[in-house]
Amino acid sequence: MNRPDSPVTPNSPVTPNSPVTPDSPETPGYPVTPGYPEIPETPDPPETPGSPEIPETPDPPETPGSPEIPNSPEIPEIPGPPETPGPPTAIAPAVPSDAAVSHRPEASLDLWPIGNCQVSGLVDEAGGLVWGCVPRVDGDPVFCALLRTPAPDDAGGAWRFELEDQKQAGQRYLRNTPILVTRLEDGSGGAVEVIDFCPRFERSGRMYRPVAYARIVRPVAGTPRLKVRLAPMKNYGAEVAERTNGTNHIRYLLGSQALRLSTDAPVGYLLEERAFRIERDLHFFLGPDEPFVGNVSRELDSMQERTEAYWCHWVRGLATPLEWQDSVIRAAITLKLCQHEETGAIVAALTTSIPEAAGSERNWDYRYCWIRDAYYTVQALNRLGALDVLEKYLGYLRNLVDDAKGGTIQPLYSVNGTRGLTESFAEALEGYRGMGPVRVGNAAHTQVQNDVYGQIVLPNIQAFFDRRLFRMAGEDDFKSLEVVGEMAWQMHDQPDAGLWELRTRTAVHTYSAVMSWAACDRLANAAAFLGLRERQDVWAARAKAIGAKIEAEAWSEEAGHYAASFGGRELDASLLQLVELRYVDADDPRFTATLEAVERGLRRGEHMLRYDTEDDFGRPETAFNICTFWLIEALHLAGRDAEASALFERMLEHRTRSGLLSEDMDFVTGELWGNFPQTYSLVGIINCAVLLSKPWSNVR
Repeated sequence: MNRPDSPVTPNSPVTPNSPVTPDSPETPGYPVTPGYPEIPETPDPPETPGSPEIPETPDPPETPGSPEIPNSPEIPEIPGPPETPGPPTAIAPAVPSDAAVSHRPEASLDLWPIGNCQVSGLVDEAGGLVWGCVPRVDGDPVFCALLRTPAPDDAGGAWRFELEDQKQAGQRYLRNTPILVTRLEDGSGGAVEVIDFCPRFERSGRMYRPVAYARIVRPVAGTPRLKVRLAPMKNYGAEVAERTNGTNHIRYLLGSQALRLSTDAPVGYLLEERAFRIERDLHFFLGPDEPFVGNVSRELDSMQERTEAYWCHWVRGLATPLEWQDSVIRAAITLKLCQHEETGAIVAALTTSIPEAAGSERNWDYRYCWIRDAYYTVQALNRLGALDVLEKYLGYLRNLVDDAKGGTIQPLYSVNGTRGLTESFAEALEGYRGMGPVRVGNAAHTQVQNDVYGQIVLPNIQAFFDRRLFRMAGEDDFKSLEVVGEMAWQMHDQPDAGLWELRTRTAVHTYSAVMSWAACDRLANAAAFLGLRERQDVWAARAKAIGAKIEAEAWSEEAGHYAASFGGRELDASLLQLVELRYVDADDPRFTATLEAVERGLRRGEHMLRYDTEDDFGRPETAFNICTFWLIEALHLAGRDAEASALFERMLEHRTRSGLLSEDMDFVTGELWGNFPQTYSLVGIINCAVLLSKPWSNVR
């Protein structure tokens, strides 16, 4: 989302991500890596009869002495929907890892997200928890191995389960959940399953979503011997946390806070990282520094059951398309994990500083809420009927508008609404595959990006019309939105950094102007609905005036297409959004000419660039995944459905084994780059599937 203030360095060698195959009715369809036998599926264990309800004790997240992490207050819980028993576990093929023998794969984006809308984690292909921040997504990454290049015996920043003579690993999600099952096998036929999740379910009338990671290790074959290596770090990888321990717990001291591991595993073996035979299920709960109430095995089994029921119930409410359902469901679950439920903010990605291209130093911190990215996220989830995400996000927007007091609105904020996101470097972290720097904060918060006003107005308009919402909008909300509309009107023809966030130059960007037009157009719609005829006329007249300015300034007679900026000739992929924003019709000659020009100038085979002009630091080296999805949408709208569907299938093949995408892709090798999982890219999966799918009436 940004351009660095340092030059681009030459590319280093890359290793393509493993592709996935298109969805099938029963499984996500992820292939087995050649050279390894498929891991047989083991039956799910029976439910524990009579598991007790979790005792009414103070919620774990609200722990005294929380860390001195900027803008990270204690997190209260809020109400959520009741749980409903969900469907059974899906059977999916295991995916062995070539690097499983060493227990530590080379850093890659073949990662599996877990989370509960309070904290999240990324698990690598060998089952190691290698990324996770506390007490929230933009906090200190206590699990930071993803951005380290440690010595072979250095387990810092990770939590791994390792078998003696380990040979392979396979992974799958429980059906319609972010609960991950990793199967580890040794050379003698011994095997365990590791179940990873962050608890999330209703308890005592509110959503229980603690700052906690739960892991259950279950022996399923032979006599495996297990080693547990848990070494959280503090201060962005500066040092391994000190620890103390009791009979059944270990405390990890992370500055002014601590995390406590409660377990029924032998604590002495864990402290010494000694391998031991595993003959029964072992349970691990890493969470707030307070005594764990109840029997840890029964409670974690119950937590898993209730968390699975919550997610299955949530997915059951989605209005999925007939085709590509597994792809859409996985994208939707992951988008929900990117929402910080306490405030409603939606982060652009769960990571920081995965480079846009190898060795490029285009490394950015995406653990914040961009108004633009969040707009596209709620738009996509709205198409599936996931109104809970929209409603919480609208509350976040109302607070931002109140705080702005009629002034400019930043392009991004912290999940708590903080304005200052000063950019700095985490010197102790070497970076993804050693490709630093690792940035904390994002200087784009100081930029002027005039598209934000439209991206605030557009999702809010739904609240005037949608009678399903708990809180519908009224005249007071309209008056607040008019303040945002006034800014859109004032800034529609003023230069800004644009949606690609150029750091050293500005222009009047066509995309920003069209978003300002959309803000005025939608305010006129809302005024008409409310019966405010005078205000309807005002906003309709302003939309007309902005449209006339766009036609006069953004259309290049010489080039024969809309240009990326007023008075220019250059192209960028955001011009493909003119139809989606209802600025022009798909068959408008000016749009069809622009589509042809964008394809000629920016398409690279099955990929799309954002632009192909030099920015402050050279030409882009990778394709931007959301732009490829924008092209697919445009092809569909232009009546080129067969081409659009074929290109969509090719994009799905580039997903990780977890069914997800990052921000960028090498258009030669197909390797994924950029922060992960990227909301923009997941939005593209959902939008294109909805547009291209056959209707349900075909099978009903």
